[in-house]
Amino acid sequence: MLHYRVLNYTFKNLKEKNMTFEQVFDHIKNFIRIDPGGNYKLMIGTDSQVHKSQTTFITGIVIQNEGKGAWACLRKVKFPQKITNLHQKISYETSLSEDVFTMFTQERKDAMYEMVLPHIDRGASFTIEGHIDIGAGKRNKTNMFINEMVARIESYGAEPKIKPEAFVASSYANRYTK
Repeated sequence: MLHYRVLNYTFKNLKEKNMTFEQVFDHIKNFIRIDPGGNYKLMIGTDSQVHKSQTTFITGIVIQNEGKGAWACLRKVKFPQKITNLHQKISYETSLSEDVFTMFTQERKDAMYEMVLPHIDRGASFTIEGHIDIGAGKRNKTNMFINEMVARIESYGAEPKIKPEAFVASSYANRYTK
């Protein structure tokens, strides 16, 4: 069932709406092709906002060539009720990011790596990060979920990032949850 759901996801950004994941992946490959000798980070993260009668979740996908720009898109999910349980909300955010990670199959990851690989000896790089909207501070209510959510992101072969480094979740996606 998850596979079927994944195939029907749509993404958008300021220039395009209703992009399939294949179109998103083509944009990412085309972005890397411009400068395959760059320092790339593929970052995925989800944030949410509780509204009066629903909870809005935004998952962002960002490909960044450090110091040289980025291309980004997002996916919006409206959950038809207020999610007030913090663990449930953080867990669902992480699940939505995990859904996107599953779309980056090994074959797709290899295709991106192979574009950058010939330039590694000249400083090129490619990493995949999972941005989680949680913080480690003692006063942060989400700090008790760090180990669980980090382990989930690591299971997809991604480098987990939490606040303040989790900007795809805490800044990019957050902007569109309002």
